[in-house]
Amino acid sequence: MDTRTKILNPEAAPRACTVVTGAFDVLLAEDARELERIRASHPGRPLLVVVLPLPGELLPRRARAELVAALRMVDYVVTADDAAPDAAKDALLASLEPAQLVRLEAAQAIRKRQLMEHVHRRQTS
Repeated sequence: MDTRTKILNPEAAPRACTVVTGAFDVLLAEDARELERIRASHPGRPLLVVVLPLPGELLPRRARAELVAALRMVDYVVTADDAAPDAAKDALLASLEPAQLVRLEAAQAIRKRQLMEHVHRRQTS
């Protein structure tokens, strides 16, 4: 399957999915493991990932969406509008009518910071 076909506009996305939100600016093995755990906890329910905008991103939003769409356990990907205020993002999530909503932003920010610190330490030692 061409992973780009997994990337949908919000209106075309199916409802009652397990919806996971995150920036996915750096896609790490732990992100994939976490998505797999989420998927396994609700077998038979599609997994829809919402890629959120991120100030100071390393990768453009479309590239991040394509990386997430390439993961086997992800069924659909929707990107949130870069200019959308928080209320608009909340409205987007509500419009998707998730059966379950899992937010990964905080965990991803920690993992990204840890990776950057690790790289910095390796470069300076």
